[in-house]
Amino acid sequence: MSTCDLAELRGLFLFEALTDDQLARLCADARIETFPAGRLCREGDPAKHFYVLLDGEIALSKRSGDRDIDIWRASEPGVYCGAWSAFLRDPDVRYENSASLTRPSRLLVLDAETLGEFLAAEFPMATHLLVGHSHGRFHAHQILGPHDRLVQLGKLTAGLTHELNNPAAAAVRAANALRTQIAGMRHRRAELPAHELSPAAMASLVELQDRIAEIAGKPKALTPVEKSDLEEALGQWLEGRGVTDAWEHAATFAEAGLDVDWMERISASRCCESAAGLDPVVRWLATTAETELLLTELTDSTTRISTLIEQTKQYSQLDRAPLGVADVHDLLDSTLAMFAHRLGEVTVVRDFDRSLPALPCYPAELNQVWTNLIENALDAMTGHPGHPSPVLTVHTRRELDMVRVEVRDNGRGIPGDLMERVFDPFFTTKPFGNGAGLGLDIAARIVDRHNGSLWAESNRGDTRFITSLPLATSGSVAASQEGPSDG
Repeated sequence: MSTCDLAELRGLFLFEALTDDQLARLCADARIETFPAGRLCREGDPAKHFYVLLDGEIALSKRSGDRDIDIWRASEPGVYCGAWSAFLRDPDVRYENSASLTRPSRLLVLDAETLGEFLAAEFPMATHLLVGHSHGRFHAHQILGPHDRLVQLGKLTAGLTHELNNPAAAAVRAANALRTQIAGMRHRRAELPAHELSPAAMASLVELQDRIAEIAGKPKALTPVEKSDLEEALGQWLEGRGVTDAWEHAATFAEAGLDVDWMERISASRCCESAAGLDPVVRWLATTAETELLLTELTDSTTRISTLIEQTKQYSQLDRAPLGVADVHDLLDSTLAMFAHRLGEVTVVRDFDRSLPALPCYPAELNQVWTNLIENALDAMTGHPGHPSPVLTVHTRRELDMVRVEVRDNGRGIPGDLMERVFDPFFTTKPFGNGAGLGLDIAARIVDRHNGSLWAESNRGDTRFITSLPLATSGSVAASQEGPSDG
């Protein structure tokens, strides 16, 4: 342990604005110590000391569940940690993060009580403002935090419920119709003139049924006009041959992608050698095609439900550790899926650079960023009569060792006098009750935690929120060379 050097402290950004007397007073109550690599202070313990790095490296971490997650690392002289909130002069203040030294380091050490007295004496007005701001933010977060989370959860739940309801209802409808079709198939099987059919004719009928089931199980993608023309041709063919319910069967065969050539094949087969035999065979095969179409609808609906659940898992990252690597496009797609209920009238342009490498990040947190940016873009474009058709553009590209993500809307734009305030906590232009003004503040904090940057550019009809994130190669995606303002 040694006394501090005024000249050395004067060279640190933290103290450069202090007067000589202030610096001397601070230095008289401080000490310089060299610490080995290892734990410096632990989150939740009483905040007894304030540390300023002179030489070495500090790493901060925060507890999440049963893990300590790195949030910041720096080796620049002057960065600080520990009892940064000593200005509160509260004996029950706790360390908000854990701090460790990655190698032997030399630190300036101040007792929290000493620092608090120094700040109150030398900067009384600033101290009062900081205390008021800290208490105000704490109480506001206590009151608004749960409310905002519930509001956001309610919006996403409503959207997800809407998206799940459509395929679920389709699956229920298809299952009920399928039950009816199977019952009808049993009755129509009895209508077949089985006693009149030779073994070869029965084999021909079974072969036709298998082929039609195979085709109906993978129906062709026809345009509405093509399907209408096909249905017209089939209806005329079936009606001309006296088939019962000809136009109803024509609609089924057209949906399955079966054309007049297939009707000719049925007519020419051994099971339809007599005119009277064609009618029950067509109705039997139409029931087969309808059954396969319903099975396809059931499969498509349940697959859609499964896909939505998978996208929800991707969005919430329930099946991932907090820290990992992710394809930024998967994150963006899963977030857009959560907003599907609001995208009906919105043209979504995905301008993605799919060659981008995986991004080291906290995926669930980045999804929160995309949620806030996309929701703001949608709010800016919708509900304004006379506004052009809304277009939401999500653009990605690589810039050197950074990934750039733009969320762009063609809304009314942000007035110039408000641009500097959009990231301020509690600032919002939405009507009272529609937002607490914390979305962009939270997004900016998350991006900062990733050692990235978030900013806005706006003109009428072209507003962009741009996120730049590092393709980090170090062990911590939040590595930084400058300490955060809250230490």
